[in-house]
Amino acid sequence: MSETRLRKIEDTREKMILSALEKGVLNQNTIKLSEELDQLLNDFQHIDRDEEQTKKSDNKGERVN
Repeated sequence: MSETRLRKIEDTREKMILSALEKGVLNQNTIKLSEELDQLLNDFQHIDRDEEQTKKSDNKGERVN
């Protein structure tokens, strides 16, 4: 997994939590950050799943002795 991608997720999560604590969970900025975090996490899961499927496909051709 890309360290940059994980860092972006963590940074966005921290910003969202701070915004929620300072401005409230219904604040537009908090909601925007929450939506951004949702998208980052969804993208991360899709990439992770695709990489797992690629690994499984690559391993099908290998023989086990």
